[in-house]
Amino acid sequence: MSEFERLVGIMRKLRAPDGCPWDRKQNHKSLIPYLLEETYEVIDSIEDGDMNKLREELGDLLLQIVFHSQMASEEGSFNIEDVARSISEKLINRHPHIFKQKAELTPDEVTHNWEQIKLREKEDKSESALSGIPRTAPALLRAFRLQQKAARFGFDWEKWQDVLVKAEEEIRELQEAIESSSTEKIEEEIGDLLFAVVNLARFFEIDPETALNHMNKKFIDRFRYVEKKLAQNGKSLNDSNLEEMDSFWNEAKMRSRDSDQ
Repeated sequence: MSEFERLVGIMRKLRAPDGCPWDRKQNHKSLIPYLLEETYEVIDSIEDGDMNKLREELGDLLLQIVFHSQMASEEGSFNIEDVARSISEKLINRHPHIFKQKAELTPDEVTHNWEQIKLREKEDKSESALSGIPRTAPALLRAFRLQQKAARFGFDWEKWQDVLVKAEEEIRELQEAIESSSTEKIEEEIGDLLFAVVNLARFFEIDPETALNHMNKKFIDRFRYVEKKLAQNGKSLNDSNLEEMDSFWNEAKMRSRDSDQ
């Protein structure tokens, strides 16, 4: 018995009538938070470069897939074999340059072919080329993927300088919206600006979600430094003022730059 078969068997036993009450109580919707959490923990382990943690977190994520498949099997919808078969067939069909007629393609050509084949596979031919991107995905990621998909069909800026000009235009329009004091207009223009910045990141093959997460970490590190310096002076955030906190913040920035060099 393979380890994968062992895992499937364990999950089947946990869901059996005499199995675990907690596991038996779950359904597809109740497991959504765990699926998201495990996915983010996989990402964290990749960001940390911790391979032992990655192995463990991938196992936790795999458990979620097996869990959903077991519940679907009990409902008579599909089982884990169907899941594996589906992705295997998809991979073979979308890699004709490997499994059919061998061809030397660039990564960009492979991506373009993938999208073309994906369109041909759609049962509903009226469905948009932009479909398939989860509505519940983080907004930055969703914007990135929408732009990627459109670009693969030639709907794109010619060069990054054009995107930068667009972003500058959006900043001016945001300033006008702020002057108008229209909250609705300000929200719209902030959305336009964020979309333009995501586009700029895409041109440099930078994942905006990753870039923002790095900035979040940087902000946390620097803010904690401010808290630490205040504590050393016998103060808390409530005892300080913006000028003092800003001074320590700039100090944290300089330390960060020195360590990078």
